Amino acid sequence: MSIMIENTDTYGGEANYSWANRFAIDNEELTDKQLIRLAKKVTGFTGVRCKVENIGELIAIYPRGYCQVIFINYIENDYIDKYCFIKRIDAKGNEL
Repeated sequence: MSIMIENTDTYGGEANYSWANRFAIDNEELTDKQLIRLAKKVTGFTGVRCKVENIGELIAIYPRGYCQVIFINYIENDYIDKYCFIKRIDAKGNEL
């Protein structure tokens, strides 16, 4: 299993997917707080206040003042290998 970070726009408060940025990290033992910080870093929202919803295996991050959402969820490794639009990153947010 890997962790996918997905950033997209919103329309009316719901994910719109007119564009999306996707990042994948190998399943390292990161806490939810560490994952949220990493997601904000790779999507450019470090220092921006956000509303966070933890819904079981999905974490949704809504940056205040932006019409965007960041999703953090678990995916299978073979899904990443099939799609070239997912950037691989390490636990510090550096691209591999």
